[in-house]
Amino acid sequence: MKIKYLIGLLVFGSIVSCSKSDPSPTPIPDPDPIPDPVAATLVFPDNNTECNEGTVLNDTQSSVTFQWNASANTDSYVVTLRNLDTNTSATTNATTNAADITLLRGVPYEWYVTSKANGTTVTAASDKWKFYNQGPGVENYAPFPAEVVSPLRGSSVASSGTIALEWTGSDVDNDIAGYEILFGTDVIPTTSLGTTSDTTLDATIVSGEIYYWRVITTDDQGNTSQSEIFDFRVN
Repeated sequence: MKIKYLIGLLVFGSIVSCSKSDPSPTPIPDPDPIPDPVAATLVFPDNNTECNEGTVLNDTQSSVTFQWNASANTDSYVVTLRNLDTNTSATTNATTNAADITLLRGVPYEWYVTSKANGTTVTAASDKWKFYNQGPGVENYAPFPAEVVSPLRGSSVASSGTIALEWTGSDVDNDIAGYEILFGTDVIPTTSLGTTSDTTLDATIVSGEIYYWRVITTDDQGNTSQSEIFDFRVN
């Protein structure tokens, strides 16, 4: 009888233990989200100026220290520098808010800084600034290439008729004399719409076409610069 009693207790205990549901595991809280980096504020070289500071390395190159204000939630920076004569870009990585970069002398550049944070792919880009790196014997600099305002590159416009082409221009010497607009359906436009001292010019467009245009800027000394080629589609 004792044996039967013990066996009964064991069976009963086994049934009870199996009938109990296992406690739910305690959920692991999500880690604190990584805050997005904030865009940096550029300091030097200043916008639309001649950069006359730096270390001359030889007749064609100099080293310039780029500076910007440190941005919040940022672990590192990428400085992007675009040669406006050749439209080629290069990048430099930095962990502080300054970077020494070797430049060609007498050449216009555009630069901006991208803020990055560890553990996230989110980035933040600063404004874009332009400057001329001082060159030997240069007394008057060519204008910076014009930038599009409207219609934006790759955009579509509603219908045929007349459209106002708009752009911005700048020059270290502040002596821009005028702009010539090349416009047409060729990928490299060659037809001139004429010259103007304004930063807007009307053009005739037709539905179903893609138009390409560029701006040639001239200063009082006869120096010129060509913008990139902009394009838009007419619906």
